[in-house]
Amino acid sequence: QVQLVESGGGLVQTGGSLILSCAASGRTVHMNTMGWFRQAPGKEREFVAAISWSGETTYYDDSVKGRFTISRDKAKNIVYLQMNSLKSEETAVYYCAAGGPLAVGFVHRGGSYKYWGQGTQVTVSS
Repeated sequence: QVQLVESGGGLVQTGGSLILSCAASGRTVHMNTMGWFRQAPGKEREFVAAISWSGETTYYDDSVKGRFTISRDKAKNIVYLQMNSLKSEETAVYYCAAGGPLAVGFVHRGGSYKYWGQGTQVTVSS
């Protein structure tokens, strides 16, 4: 089993920045692709970003490209999501997810990830 714990959420004004962290523990050998998803009230969960095991390949939803950066510290088993220029519509619970090696066509699918964190609330005030 892999345990994922997100942190770093909070309240920020429109245009502000936050850094989310996802700390992994347990059988982390099973982790490969790591992803961030978010779910706003009354909406479906949506893909935000993902990163390969090596950290060399990253994926972003078009809505966050140029503003969000995903990175990972393999030695510490931590994945980060740097979020800049936040918008009020990005208020949501942000979830970290871990899965095996994923082809590019699958990284945005929540069903591709086996392990999930409990989520951290991000509130962007306008």
